[in-house]
Amino acid sequence: MPHAVGVIETLGFPAILAAADAMVKAGKVTLVWFDKAESGRFVVAIRGPVSEVKTGHAAGVEAVDKVFGGKVITHYIVPNPPENVVTVLPLDYTEAVERFR
Repeated sequence: MPHAVGVIETLGFPAILAAADAMVKAGKVTLVWFDKAESGRFVVAIRGPVSEVKTGHAAGVEAVDKVFGGKVITHYIVPNPPENVVTVLPLDYTEAVERFR
């Protein structure tokens, strides 16, 4: 079954926390990556079946809008990314997140 990657970048930590929480609750997805970007921006990435990532991703974007001062900077879904992209970028399932799949 093809897996997708969904990424959301927000302004502020409360917004990314709300997005991550909403994504994993809305779809059967795994949070595979989180990082701080620059100037108070945060990025989170999820993986899972394409339909589940679409559902979770939409919930995450919607959740950011409910956070006071929260702002989605950018977001994107990549259905069935090539193996080399997943291996090079920090988007693969790791041992730390494997139990949440």
